Amino acid sequence: MAPATGRWAPGLWRACNWLMAAFFALAALVQVNDPDAEIWMVVYLMPAVLSLLVGLNPLVTGNFIWKSVSAIHILLCMAWAGSLAGHLWLHSQQNILHEEEGRELFGLVIITVWMGLCHSSSKNPAGGRIQLAVAIIIALLPFISWVYIYINKEMRSSWPTHCKTVI
Repeated sequence: MAPATGRWAPGLWRACNWLMAAFFALAALVQVNDPDAEIWMVVYLMPAVLSLLVGLNPLVTGNFIWKSVSAIHILLCMAWAGSLAGHLWLHSQQNILHEEEGRELFGLVIITVWMGLCHSSSKNPAGGRIQLAVAIIIALLPFISWVYIYINKEMRSSWPTHCKTVI
């Protein structure tokens, strides 16, 4: 560990992974009444498990199986996100968070960025200062967004019923 990152960096990195594991698990849980719940539950449970493993042992990111599973999941999420972005580009009529595809895209971007950050941490599990700062921001962003959306009833007013009933 480099002295610049401090003694607290490994613990903070693990805590960020536990937060993201919790977020992804909650994201999977709220899919229960979605029309395509089975797909989205798997999409969110994969990074939940992978993040939990990193939180338990940051060195797991150097494991061939962990790296392979995360790389495949990242690629699939990127491809799906690209498809959704194209659809939104052509068909979006309002704020993308009011569109089902926009919320799905936002989830896929969070997964891709987080898993990419974890994937790149195999050489230095605690990361540098910048990587750790990015991890903290990303780990807090979904929870802050959920609180904001929960408080902002107007934002949820145009959402389909299956999105309103899980919050």
